[in-house]
Amino acid sequence: MNPFERMVKRYQTLPKVDLTRGRSIAYSRSTTRRLMELIDANAHGNVHGGVIMRMVDEAAAIVAIKHSQNPTVVTARVERFDFLAPAFIGDVVSVHCEMSYVGRTSMEVGVEVMAEDVITGEVRHIASSYVIYVALDENRKPTPVPPLVPANDEEKTIIERARIRRMHWQKIDEELKRAEEVKD
Repeated sequence: MNPFERMVKRYQTLPKVDLTRGRSIAYSRSTTRRLMELIDANAHGNVHGGVIMRMVDEAAAIVAIKHSQNPTVVTARVERFDFLAPAFIGDVVSVHCEMSYVGRTSMEVGVEVMAEDVITGEVRHIASSYVIYVALDENRKPTPVPPLVPANDEEKTIIERARIRRMHWQKIDEELKRAEEVKD
């Protein structure tokens, strides 16, 4: 059996997810780490931004999969990706991810990327991002996910900030759509 057939067979019958039982931010929080090697370099000798973006997408997907208990989540949107400083070959890059907002079928994962010089111990915040995922059913249609329920005041604050941010982004999307309609 080839690996792809094994994957399909493994997830053909998934356990039923209880959509009434919410999950906290801590439930799915995750960190991924990787040593940056020569193959990760760009023409300037730094780690290529695309390498960092791929690491972010993969690490944030783990959070979305764990929260939704669904192996089929897709990246719907990258709301923001800010590169703050370079990472260098030999650095260990850590991608810290946590769920920050959950809609009916979509999930926003907040991401912070750090680079550590393992010789000097210097740690630098090199990037931040918000990535939106949608959970899909067996027909590749959006499917509901469990709600995000704060476990403490800190999580409540994260969720509230994400709700406000989402409202702002929706307003911007609506304004851009209206501007396009006027242009046409």
